[in-house]
Amino acid sequence: MSEQNRPKKKKKYFFDYTMLFIVLFLVLFGLVMLYSTSSYEANIKFGDPAFYFRKQAVASAIGIGVMLVVMLVDYHHVQRFAFIAYVVSLILIILVLTPLGYEAGGARRWLNLGMSLQPAEVAKLALIVFFASVVCKFGDAIKEKRGFLTVLALALPHAICVLTITQNLSSAIIIFSIVFMMLFVATPQYKEYFIIAGVALVFAVGMVLLIKYDVIPASLSYRFARIKAWLDPEAYASNKGFQTLQALYAIGSGDIFGKGLGESIQKLGYLPEAQNDMIFSIICEELGLFGAIAIILLFVLLIWRFMVIANNAQDMFGALIVVGVMAHISIQVILNIAVVTNTIPNTGITLPFISYGGSSIVFLLAEMGLVLSVSRSIRVEG
Repeated sequence: MSEQNRPKKKKKYFFDYTMLFIVLFLVLFGLVMLYSTSSYEANIKFGDPAFYFRKQAVASAIGIGVMLVVMLVDYHHVQRFAFIAYVVSLILIILVLTPLGYEAGGARRWLNLGMSLQPAEVAKLALIVFFASVVCKFGDAIKEKRGFLTVLALALPHAICVLTITQNLSSAIIIFSIVFMMLFVATPQYKEYFIIAGVALVFAVGMVLLIKYDVIPASLSYRFARIKAWLDPEAYASNKGFQTLQALYAIGSGDIFGKGLGESIQKLGYLPEAQNDMIFSIICEELGLFGAIAIILLFVLLIWRFMVIANNAQDMFGALIVVGVMAHISIQVILNIAVVTNTIPNTGITLPFISYGGSSIVFLLAEMGLVLSVSRSIRVEG
């Protein structure tokens, strides 16, 4: 058969059903665990065991709708709004200082815009899109020290505002880490990254030692007090170390297969705000080590799917979006589990898709919609 008569291969488009299934499973699992974790506290506070569950279910439904819409839109369209997203997200953080901002759980981090909104969650998504666009526009200039530092400096306004205005250290760390990871993937020279990581590690270890030996008094800042409580939670069992100790009791009492869904003791008023950043400890208590490992493996599988999509993305912009989302979710999962197990000081960071938080679930699912949009652009021969 001649070349002219040979049938042409049709180009087919890839779609990552595995990723979609994992995300939907995590959301549904999160709702089940949220109800189990929060029903006692919700009944005491609001007279409705399903109070937190219902609010999260509505936010999850909105988030899934947003994900499906974003998934069907060509991700290249968001590039034209990258700078606007950067500016708007920064303005939203600053608005926390105005009467639109309000305090909850002892921290002023939310806006009342007819609905509750946490600007830090908006910033994470906005910066992923913005820096994916900026890195592409810089091109080879990003490989030079000046270009690298310029792009890295663009993350400082958001990180500083989140840290100083909302007092949210964990979100500031995540924001900076997202940008750091995107630059790491975009540039072949790794010297700068090892230097920055080394300096950060030396600084962190130095601070911990200075606080441990009271060179820096823990009374100067509640963050310093958290480090003291992390080093010796039993010595601070009545205040800063209380939540950590209760979480560790929950993890330890879960054994291999757990006490059973809904059978947690620590959620009955012992572990404060368990449905937020400490929900992983209740998973360990009710589902045991087996359940905890299963959830960790699901996150590992999700990260693997990110890597597959990023490696096969149509262009650098799409690949960097996926890398940014992967950095966001992986760093947040690692930090949350590290906090719950007292591996690092308590930073008040939530577990993606599972912890309570309307803004968080909506914007996480919007990010997943972008990743799935990138996956839809991958062409396969068939």
